[in-house]
Amino acid sequence: MDESKRRFLQTAAASAAIGVAPRAAAQVPMPDAADSPLPGSHRITLNVNGRPYALAIESRVTLLDALREHLGLMGTKKGCDRGQCGACTVLANGRRINSCLALAAAHEGDEITTIEGLARGGRLHPVQAAFVEHDAFQCGYCTPGQICSAVALLSEAAAQGVELTDDEIRERMSGNICRCGAYPNIVAAVKKASGAA
Repeated sequence: MDESKRRFLQTAAASAAIGVAPRAAAQVPMPDAADSPLPGSHRITLNVNGRPYALAIESRVTLLDALREHLGLMGTKKGCDRGQCGACTVLANGRRINSCLALAAAHEGDEITTIEGLARGGRLHPVQAAFVEHDAFQCGYCTPGQICSAVALLSEAAAQGVELTDDEIRERMSGNICRCGAYPNIVAAVKKASGAA
């Protein structure tokens, strides 16, 4: 291999490594990351999936962008970025929210649960297992939001003493759009997870 090709490959490898390094570092708790915030940013601590993350972010950063770009939690998806599709649904203190419409700073101190935080001890959450069992996804892009929404739906229905019929599930899941049209299987999965199937 001639010297120019070798130099090109070395430069390309170094550039790729530098591009990946910040994202890899962001995936671990960073207690000192907020010690010297950038101009225009402020320090917050987000409790995500049972772990605290110290961040220095601008006040206009959404929870969705904080999760994806600052913490490297890519399970939560950016769909419409307008709160209309539900792909970005996460749980805040057990309630479902569209993280694309929520400012990260407004959720300091809240317990945020993303799709990555639902499984426990290597076992899928019952809703996740039901989605797999009933093939309640096709492309999978909306699935994290659908699952988080369904987890909250089951808690809401139990607290309200609501019977989860197919129509009730459809109504309560109406904030989550599946562009592939896997709705019958999603309803079946939610029903299975509720114990009603």
